[in-house]
Amino acid sequence: MGNSDSKLVFKQGIFKLSEPANIPASDSYWRGFWELPESTEDVFSLFSLVDVRRARDSSLANVETLILALTTRLLKLRHHRSFPNPETAPEKHALNCIRILTRILPFLYEADHLEVWEDEFFWAKRKRKSKGHTAKPEVLFDESQKEENQGPPPEVEEQYEDLRPLGEELVDTLIDMLFYVGFTLPHTERSRNGVTYAIWQRGVGSNTAMSSTNQLESNRTEILRLLLTLSSKSLYMPAHILPIKGVKAVTYITTCPDKPLVLSLLCSQLNTALNYNPAIWRVPYDHVVYKDPKQILVSYCLQFLLVLVLYSIPEDGKGPPPKNYFRHFLGRLHRPQDFEFIAEGMTRTLNQPLQATSSYLPGSQKSLKWASEMIMLFWEILQCNKRFRSFIIDTDRGHEFMTLIIFYAMEYKSDLSKQGVVRMCVFVLQTLSTEPNFGKLLNRDFETQDTLPATVKLNDFRGTYADFLIISIHTLITSSKGKLDAIYPSLLATINNVAPYIEHLNAQASSKLLHLFGSMSSPSFLLANETNYSLLQSLLESMNAIIEHQYRENKIFIQGIFRHRRRFEALRSFTLESGQKEIERMKQRRKEEGSEPPNSPSRTSRNNSVDSLRSPHSARVPSLSNVPEEGGAFTIGEEDDSDDENQEMLPTPSQSSPSTHNSPSQNASISSSADEPLPTQLRGMSEKARGKMPAGQPSFSRQNSTTSLSSHAATLTSSSLGFDPTARWIDSWLPTLPLHTILTLLSSPSPPRQLPPGLDSTPPRIHLFEWTPLSLGWYESLLWGFVFASEMVVQKGTVGVWNGTAVRLFKVETAAAQGPSLMKPMGAVDAVGSRLVSGVANLGVGRRDASVGEGGGGGGARRTGVRDV
Repeated sequence: MGNSDSKLVFKQGIFKLSEPANIPASDSYWRGFWELPESTEDVFSLFSLVDVRRARDSSLANVETLILALTTRLLKLRHHRSFPNPETAPEKHALNCIRILTRILPFLYEADHLEVWEDEFFWAKRKRKSKGHTAKPEVLFDESQKEENQGPPPEVEEQYEDLRPLGEELVDTLIDMLFYVGFTLPHTERSRNGVTYAIWQRGVGSNTAMSSTNQLESNRTEILRLLLTLSSKSLYMPAHILPIKGVKAVTYITTCPDKPLVLSLLCSQLNTALNYNPAIWRVPYDHVVYKDPKQILVSYCLQFLLVLVLYSIPEDGKGPPPKNYFRHFLGRLHRPQDFEFIAEGMTRTLNQPLQATSSYLPGSQKSLKWASEMIMLFWEILQCNKRFRSFIIDTDRGHEFMTLIIFYAMEYKSDLSKQGVVRMCVFVLQTLSTEPNFGKLLNRDFETQDTLPATVKLNDFRGTYADFLIISIHTLITSSKGKLDAIYPSLLATINNVAPYIEHLNAQASSKLLHLFGSMSSPSFLLANETNYSLLQSLLESMNAIIEHQYRENKIFIQGIFRHRRRFEALRSFTLESGQKEIERMKQRRKEEGSEPPNSPSRTSRNNSVDSLRSPHSARVPSLSNVPEEGGAFTIGEEDDSDDENQEMLPTPSQSSPSTHNSPSQNASISSSADEPLPTQLRGMSEKARGKMPAGQPSFSRQNSTTSLSSHAATLTSSSLGFDPTARWIDSWLPTLPLHTILTLLSSPSPPRQLPPGLDSTPPRIHLFEWTPLSLGWYESLLWGFVFASEMVVQKGTVGVWNGTAVRLFKVETAAAQGPSLMKPMGAVDAVGSRLVSGVANLGVGRRDASVGEGGGGGGARRTGVRDV
């Protein structure tokens, strides 16, 4: 489509598609869809979203014929002996079929009234007339009897043959074309024309490098984009429905038992994502001058791989649960060289932002956009491959990954759009902490302090990795302003898992643990809702584990417990009356000191978290930043509780009382707001429970089906709406607080040299979490948020596949365009260039609003944004 005339013809053909008259499938009109366009940008600019919706709503029969024509043409090209021959079977035709299907499918998925039609059209078995001639009836009499038996010839019934569903044929064709010699694979001496299942790059499953070209990689990008689009039905259903209902395209791909196909696709995507290295012989600010097209391929490979690997296949209740073969084979990897390759590729990607942050030239180093997806892949392999989990920890890479994960959590903790990433990072830390060796290796000295960016760097820090972990968790809790209250249990579970192995806690880490205890044992926190006591219980279990298993190795921590003797003893005699009196006393004290009233907005308001649950009454509940720190039986820092360390008192964590979201503009994206879609924290596993687990490592395998998953809500999901604490409620949990170990220790006037008699060390407890349908919905919506956000750019490589569609998996918001910057000066030259691009895109069309503004619009005053979930 190199001139305005061809663009005009194509645009006129698009208008004709929405006319009421049905166009026959044999009409030459359909050829224009794969013959006229010259690029993806042509398809997306000229075939605007208004055009697609008009055709869908006014002439669905023509849309059906278009899809059938495109799919049939694609299938014929895949089986053509000469493909991709520019004369007889040009690759341009295949690419245009792929581009137009990519353009129209999201608008079919978004229409609720077409759900039944879409299911029948793409996934029902089909029939067509047999091509062979019907056999003539056998002659039983000779021609002499012909006249006697004259009459109408017997009617011959038309014969039909069964065809596979259209969706299955399309998926199979696309996957085959990912491995088509001359189209996506290079010609070699040994290669033959057609489909060859070969791994694209060196790495897992292949020790030999395969040559490639920009055109071959561009073709792979186009196909992967359409495969992602086929899988994107997820975007148009609520998060709580997604794991139960599933997506048929993804179900069909993941249940494919063809081992060569699965391994070729799995390893090709994995190796492409992990081999990318943007730091080889680079010039500062080179990413400002040009865009690396390979980044788009790498991004699609990683995203489509994650779509397949984390997909939970819905069960139909008949027979054994279906198997996700991509997750299965990823969990079967076992070669150390494969693990080394995976770990090296992941750290290369995750280290990029650290290098960009610490560079002397601001913005000179490119930060890779798929770091969040790489963290998700790391977590997936940790869960499904216990050999990889052991490799990471036993080779000391656990320290490196722990530091990287903490960096991302600290970097994004104040960014509302990144709360999903922060939560995922916390779950990764908890997953690592369940390995006993991980806890033991945390006792090594932390030696990378000087190389860390300011986000995670601790001033004048000298300690172990365990100290660094505890201090970082304390910072996440106390500085999150309530955004992370839903994952406090996971943060505390991480401490609980490593506590039995921690040695030589320094003064700073010990102080942070005791500070958390002071905050979580305050009356204002315990009486805020009906579940906060469980956080205190988890923290006490961590302290008990340190005392019982590493008493002699943690003298500083033991001394800190004795300095806070009165707080521990007062907790034992806590009552509703004493707690309420303490709260009222502190309110009165603040009034007398002339401080802000407790109900002032600056004291009680908290930033809305994207996906945490808090009650409408939470604003009236005192936050932990108001917990008394001195005076009274429940205060920190009384006369005999002085701390050796003169440190600044950090703000205490926000109360974990659930609430609804108040502001639609700050609302996040999950459609299901009834329950918090996060993994449920399990209490420490008993000896009996752990004895039933497989020998060796704890199991992290996530079931393919959701029917076997618990549907219970998370620890913090109980609503505190109208919660009124009672003495009976306090009596139900106060006796269960694990205070025996600490109070027995405090019965001595000073820290004894050895653990007092009567205190037996209980076996270490492993705190896991379980997947529920809601948590799986949250997880998949997080992934699709990554996919959607990375595809929003309309120029320089990506085309905005889902821009302007009615996404229901999360909320899409518009934000004002950012002002000029070093990366985007937006001067006069830029304005002229943008005007020229817009003008060329509309030659001969005369519909600027449809082709640019509606077609994915790159140049408006506002841009589309997506909130992480």
